[in-house]
Amino acid sequence: MSDKSFKNNEKVLEGKDIVKVFKVGNTFVEIIKGVNLEIRKGEFIILFGSSGCGKSTLLNILLGLEVPSEGNINFIGKDLYSFNEDERSQIRKEKVGLIYQQQNWIKSLNVLENVAFPLTLRGISEDERSSRALELLKTVGMEHASDQVPTELSSGQQQKVSFARALISNPVLLVADEPTGNLDSKSSLALMNLFREYNNSGNTIIMVTHDLAFLTYATRALNMSDGVIVKEYLAGDKELENFTMISGKLPYEKK
Repeated sequence: MSDKSFKNNEKVLEGKDIVKVFKVGNTFVEIIKGVNLEIRKGEFIILFGSSGCGKSTLLNILLGLEVPSEGNINFIGKDLYSFNEDERSQIRKEKVGLIYQQQNWIKSLNVLENVAFPLTLRGISEDERSSRALELLKTVGMEHASDQVPTELSSGQQQKVSFARALISNPVLLVADEPTGNLDSKSSLALMNLFREYNNSGNTIIMVTHDLAFLTYATRALNMSDGVIVKEYLAGDKELENFTMISGKLPYEKK
């Protein structure tokens, strides 16, 4: 499932001097305060920090969903904000896989059809998209639920299905925004192990969370506070183990 168009360590995404200011009444509030970051092929980046620190706003800017007040975003060698909104949307459809805390399912479609739906938008034949969707459902252990309605599944099962849907277009970048936020410890661990297996195959992930329990899965973890990245941790850093222990949740499963 690894994207072959980028070599290991090549830049997939780069943000330079990102600032975001919102107007609240007559007041201007600076939410993102000059952030610089880069994501290279094969990295698993976890951006973490307390609620309200600016994580999701920064992620939306990186994805082309929220225009920065200042700064530039370079995605797969392109200036993202040199494109209009429709063009940025098309780039996301083709190059980015998205997993959110809560999924927006098409209620009239079953699990298989929901997973295959992004390929429907690209004009892929029904046989091809169904075959690809079933393959990914098998990868996450959810092929038995192909004919079910997604909302009938548990939260953990739904996130496995959303993982399969996010991979259906073979994305350059997998993006997860608080993916374990609604899950119990067992389901969270199962999902994080899927992320790790995907990353171990050479794929690139950025995940946003306020949960410290799984920071040890990252190749790099970026601590965000009050609109800035205050510290970077590399895989194997003892402080990441300490964060996991003080979270009070199930520790990561070593293999």
